[in-house]
Amino acid sequence: MTRYMVTSALPYANGPIHAGHLAGAYLPADIFVRYLRLKGEDVIYICGTDEHGTPITFRALKEGKSPREIVDYYYEHIKTTFARAKISFDYFGRTELPVHYKVSQDFFLKALENGHLVKKITKQAYCEHDKMFLPDRYVIGTCPYCGAEEQRGDQCEVCGRPLTPEILINPRCNICGNPITFKDSAHYYIKMQDFQEKLRKWIEGNEHWKPNVRNTVLGWIKEGLEERAITRDLNWGIPVPIEDEDMKGKVLYVWFEAPIGYISITIEHFKRIGKEEEWKKYWLSNYDGEETRIIHFIGKDNIPFHAIFWPAFLMSYGKFKDGNGEFEWLLPYDIPANEYLNLEGKKFSTSRNWAIWVHEFLDEFPADYLRYYLTAIMPETRDSDFNFKDFKAKINEELVNILGNFVHRALTFVNRYFDGKVPERGELDELDRQAFEEIEKAFEEVGELITKYRFKDALKRVMALAAFGNRYFDYQQPWKTAKTDKQRTATTVNVSLQIVKALGILIEPFLPDASEKIWHLLNLEELKKWEFTEIPAGHKVRKAEILFRKVTDEDIIFFIVKHIARGNPESAKLLLEKYYKMDEVVKVTLEKFGKERKDEAMAILKSIYKEKLEKKEKKKEEKKVEYVKFDEFAKLDLRVGKIIEVEDHPNADKLYIVKVDLGSEVRQLVAGLKKYYSKEELVNKYVVIITNLEPKKLRGVESQGMLLAADDGKNVALLVPDKEVKLGARVH
Repeated sequence: MTRYMVTSALPYANGPIHAGHLAGAYLPADIFVRYLRLKGEDVIYICGTDEHGTPITFRALKEGKSPREIVDYYYEHIKTTFARAKISFDYFGRTELPVHYKVSQDFFLKALENGHLVKKITKQAYCEHDKMFLPDRYVIGTCPYCGAEEQRGDQCEVCGRPLTPEILINPRCNICGNPITFKDSAHYYIKMQDFQEKLRKWIEGNEHWKPNVRNTVLGWIKEGLEERAITRDLNWGIPVPIEDEDMKGKVLYVWFEAPIGYISITIEHFKRIGKEEEWKKYWLSNYDGEETRIIHFIGKDNIPFHAIFWPAFLMSYGKFKDGNGEFEWLLPYDIPANEYLNLEGKKFSTSRNWAIWVHEFLDEFPADYLRYYLTAIMPETRDSDFNFKDFKAKINEELVNILGNFVHRALTFVNRYFDGKVPERGELDELDRQAFEEIEKAFEEVGELITKYRFKDALKRVMALAAFGNRYFDYQQPWKTAKTDKQRTATTVNVSLQIVKALGILIEPFLPDASEKIWHLLNLEELKKWEFTEIPAGHKVRKAEILFRKVTDEDIIFFIVKHIARGNPESAKLLLEKYYKMDEVVKVTLEKFGKERKDEAMAILKSIYKEKLEKKEKKKEEKKVEYVKFDEFAKLDLRVGKIIEVEDHPNADKLYIVKVDLGSEVRQLVAGLKKYYSKEELVNKYVVIITNLEPKKLRGVESQGMLLAADDGKNVALLVPDKEVKLGARVH
C-alpha cells in the first residue's frame, strides 16, 4: 500500500492569505487529500508558517514591532483563515518551534561534514545610511534579465529568475531608498554543482511531472548550477550552529531552512499525537518496506526551490541513522505547481492591495463559493483570472441553478408525494439504467482526474452528473406521472435521490460544507468512503432546504466597498467602474451600511469617488434656490385662465400651441406638454400662467406667457385651482 506525505508551500507569517495563494498551493492539495482520505489511503497533510527571513523583519520594521510579535499574530491569523476556507491540514505548524531549529541546524552540520559547504568572503549589500548589511529582499533595483523595475534582490517577480543584489541594475536600499554599497562578509555556500548530475538524472526520470515543472528545472540544470549562500547577516532566524568568529550573529538563510520545515512540522505532529517515531515512515526511503510518495503543492514561483535546491539539501545530508539502520531521505515524488491567478486581468500585488484577501471574502460569502470558483478557474496549466462578473455567473448559473436546484427538486418531491420516505422502485426504463451508469462513470472519472491533478475537469465532471440529474427529472416529469402513474413517480424519485447521494460524495473534496449539508438532508451517517451504495427504500429523509443563495450585484459592490476600498480606494474604484455606475454604488453602500453607519459609508465612498462626489455636491449647491425678496415676487403677474384651444406646433414634435382665456383677453402660449397630456385632456382645463413674462418666439411661434407646472424629472403636472374661480383672477 502506498502512503502519501502531502505538503503545501509554507506561507510567510508577514501578512494574510489571498485568493492567489489559495488557488495555487492550498486548495488543490486539500482536494487531493480529501479524495485520498475517502479512498482510505494513508495520507498526512502538513503545512505551517514560514517565520524567518526578511519578509518578517521588513514588516516588523515598518510597523515598529518585534519579529516575534509579527509571526505570532500572523500564525494565528493564517491558521484561522485556512480553517474558515475548510483547508483540512492534519497539522499546521510553524518554523519557530524548537524542533525546527534542531532539525535545520542538523541539516547544516551534516552538509558541512559531508563536504558540500564552503565558506567564502564575498561582497554583501550594505546601507551606509542605516548602518546595516541588507538581506536580498531589502535591496531593490532593475532586473538584468528582463528589465523589470522595482524588483527585490532575491527573485524577479516578472521573469521568475533568481537574483542577487550585486547583479541588479541601480540597486538601492528598500528601507531608506538610498543607493547601496558592498562590503566583505563571510558566509557558507552550498556547492550545488556537487548535485547537478544526480539531480539531472532524477528529474529526467520523473516523466509523470507536469510539463511546466519539468521543463523549467531541466532548463536550470542545463545552464549549470552554482554555489549559493545558505547563511545571512540577520538578527532574526536560526543561528548558524558552529563555533566560528565569522559566523557570530549570523543565521541560516530562510530559503535553506524553510523547506526543512516540512520535516520538522511532521515530527512535531507525530510527537503531539504520541507517535514520536512515526514520522520516519513518511520521510525515509523504505523505512518499513512500504512506498511513500511525497507531493509538494506549490505556485510556479517556487518551482526551482522545491525541484532543485530542496532535493539537493536532502542529498547533502547523506544517510539518516537510527536504531533501525541507515536510510536515504525520500526525494519528492511529485511537485504539481500551478501557474498564477490574476485579478481582473492584473497580477495580484499585496503591496498595492490588488488582491482578494481570503478572510475578507469569507466575511461576505460562504467558503464553498470561493472553493467552487477558484477550482473552476484554477490556473493548472496557464495563468487564469478572478473576475467578479464571472464569479457571480458561475455561482448562480452552475452552483445554484444546477446542483442546488436538482437536490432541492428531489427532496421536495419525496416529501410531497411519499411522506419523506425513499419509495420502492418499479421496473427500470432505459433512462433509469443510464442514471446508474452515469453515477458509476462519475466516480471512476472524477477520481482519475483528481489523481492527475486535473481538479478543474474533475469538478466539471461532478457538475455534469448534477446536470444529468436535472435532465433526467425533466424527462421523467414526476409532476405529471404523480396524477397518472404512482409507481413511475416512485421510481423517478428513488433514482433522483440515488443521484443526490452520489453527488454528496463526489462533491466533498471540492465543497465540504455542501457535501455535509446534502448528507444531513438525506439523514445519513457521516460520509467516510469514496464508494456509492444505494439509499434503501423506506429510509426517511429531511425536508428540502436551499443549498445555495444567488450572488447579487449588491453583494459584490458591498464587498468591494467594505473591504478593498479600506486598503486601497484606487483599486476599489478600478473594480467598481468596470461594472457599476457611481450612483448605484452609493445607493447600495448607504443601504447596506444603514443609517447608523452613514458617516462611515460616506467616508469610504468619498475615498473612492472624491472628485466625482465633490462635483455632484457642487452641482447640488448650484441648483439650490436663492431667497428672493417679497417685492421681487410681487412683480410676477400670476392669473387664472382656461385653455380653450390646443393645436400641434408646426415645427416641433414635442410642443403644443395653447390658447388661454383670461376673461379680458385670450393669450397664445407655446408649451412642452405633448409627452404628458393629450389635446382632449387640456381643453377646458383651468391653469395658472405668468402674464407679464416677456414674449418669446419658440420655433417660429410667439409665446405670450408661461404655464406653471411641477416637474419631478419623470412627470409634469399642471398647477390648477382646486375650485372654479373667475377667469383672470390674480394668484397671490
